Amino acid sequence: MNKPDAIRPHAILRASERDFIFTAQPSRVVFAPGSLQRLPQEVEALGARRALVLCTPQQVALAEATSALLGSASAGVFSGAEMHVPIDSAWRARRHASQVGADCAVAIGGGSTVGLGKAIALESGLPIIAVPTTYAGSEMTPIYGITEVGVKKTGRDLRVLPRTVLYDPELSRHLPVGMSVVSGINAIAHAAEGLYAQDGNPVMSLMAEEGIRALAQGLRGIHRAPADMAARSACLYGAWLCGSVLGHVGMSLHHKLCHTLGGSFNLPHAETHTVVLSHALAYNASAAPQAMARIAAALGAPDAATGVFDLARELGAPTALRDIGMPQDGLPRVLELALSNPYWNPRPLEAEALKELLANAWAGVRPGH
Repeated sequence: MNKPDAIRPHAILRASERDFIFTAQPSRVVFAPGSLQRLPQEVEALGARRALVLCTPQQVALAEATSALLGSASAGVFSGAEMHVPIDSAWRARRHASQVGADCAVAIGGGSTVGLGKAIALESGLPIIAVPTTYAGSEMTPIYGITEVGVKKTGRDLRVLPRTVLYDPELSRHLPVGMSVVSGINAIAHAAEGLYAQDGNPVMSLMAEEGIRALAQGLRGIHRAPADMAARSACLYGAWLCGSVLGHVGMSLHHKLCHTLGGSFNLPHAETHTVVLSHALAYNASAAPQAMARIAAALGAPDAATGVFDLARELGAPTALRDIGMPQDGLPRVLELALSNPYWNPRPLEAEALKELLANAWAGVRPGH
């Protein structure tokens, strides 16, 4: 009798995975090329009449076209989204939403824009419709982050979870290859940490592994042919899965380091995740061997940490913190902040080992070398 090749050994539940708690997040997802055209109906389905379109200064043209699509249901465009959501930009957006009488926010863009929508919703409860144009995954989470006095503070609140997400692969067609790559590896980080999360479960583990596989495959396709819509769709599909993992389980050392680096030194978000991930995985490898095996399998690599590093290098992404603006003399401050209010992590946080991790990430040393 032939063995069913669809069943993989690492997909079978381990004893430790048979006991778990899983609560699904209440969001609606529409995934299809051209799904942006459904926006007026989705706004109406929320019972909203004045939707404020949010964007970064670089995406005003797309936001204005989106506003026009809404017609009389648009409350205009607010183009003040910024990386890491500085508290003053959040205040400006909240005031503007109130002044124009918005009863819904449409966040079109990447993680910065979705983050701004969440900052508004946190205070007002305004429902969010997210239209992602990158692979950040923030649109699938109830996690918010606001930076104040050089420190990025994060939290979870269901009020900030977008009610509806429109995934339109056509909107990422013109996303530059370099940004596509770092955005995708940022998403892989969510799934990778989800595989060894303290509150993980088999549903999220399956989604994480599939998300990593789809992104690795899709990013290689985009690197070969930037206009390949099948590759773009694979990446957006992977981002949805990885974002869902981020939204359902807790994160660990990698995300703590990236929030510290980004919030305190204003480093670019996706690039920071891309650089740090391989080193965080190497740090945790001995404490989470089964998770590392699943990450490696999804990447098609012999090892999780070197697999991520080699993928980034293969696709031309940055692999050193020094190359994205991190001053070497700031590393002690990062170490101090990482140790002062740590996230749960499968391996205990050890000052000397973390110091070595940061030094290797700063210099771009391949894990294990």
